[in-house]
Amino acid sequence: MELPQEVISTNKKLRSRKKTNMVNRFMIYTALILLSVLFIFPFLWMIFTAFKPENEAIAFPPSILPRVWDWNNYKEVFEIVPFATFYKNSLLVAGLGTFGTVASSSLVAYGFARIKAKGRGFWFALLLSTLMLPPQVTMIPVYVIWSKLGFVDTLVPLILPAFLGNSYYIFLLRQFFRTIPKEVEESAYLDGANTFQIYWRLILPMSRASIITVTLLSFMGFWNDFMTPLIYLHSMEKYTLAIGVMQFQGALTVYWGPMMAASTLMLLPLIVIFFTGQKYFVQGIATQGNKG
Repeated sequence: MELPQEVISTNKKLRSRKKTNMVNRFMIYTALILLSVLFIFPFLWMIFTAFKPENEAIAFPPSILPRVWDWNNYKEVFEIVPFATFYKNSLLVAGLGTFGTVASSSLVAYGFARIKAKGRGFWFALLLSTLMLPPQVTMIPVYVIWSKLGFVDTLVPLILPAFLGNSYYIFLLRQFFRTIPKEVEESAYLDGANTFQIYWRLILPMSRASIITVTLLSFMGFWNDFMTPLIYLHSMEKYTLAIGVMQFQGALTVYWGPMMAASTLMLLPLIVIFFTGQKYFVQGIATQGNKG
């Protein structure tokens, strides 16, 4: 029994569409793999250069894999400069700065999102307008203020501003806080909770993904910050990793092997933190995109 012509035509269209989808998927995956290799190549180059002796690190034509694996570069990292001190300073600045940013930004965001007050929209618009102000405009006045206060060449200018909030993170958290149903908050008020208790025990736990996202972004920002330590820190014992790594580059000589080893060590906490909180990071970004 022969199949109707319509069924045969439909089957041909389905097979053709399936074949087209497979070709498209193959092309997309191939492009993604090539882009992944392109983006990961500098990272692999840094890792392999950290194991090359100096003469091989500057050899031409260059080779990706080291011919002689030299582990002394990691030892020299701690001999050429006080690298452990740089690491301690970076952990202190990034840790306290992240805590201050998350604490202050979430509190301000909660006020803008859930507390009704006269002029709330105006003050929020004024807050967002600071995002359009280039940091170069305020760089010199802010430096003069810290200099008059006697905090230049200390870690205070790197940490204390974090406790005053961050406009971008306030905006992100406010957008998520607004998606939480008001009925939940009203029920807490009926149970006798005050405003701060609702913020601390209700809003923050329900916003875990967004809080972790802001925490990761803030930590990476403080950890990789180069300009602020460069402006305010003058003593080597106060340096953070971002400018400490630059000490391997002298006026006439660049220690490529130790510099790449130091850069690898600098990236390790970021890699660990990102993969640990990757689930919440992706969830937080997706939530902001869908509900913002």
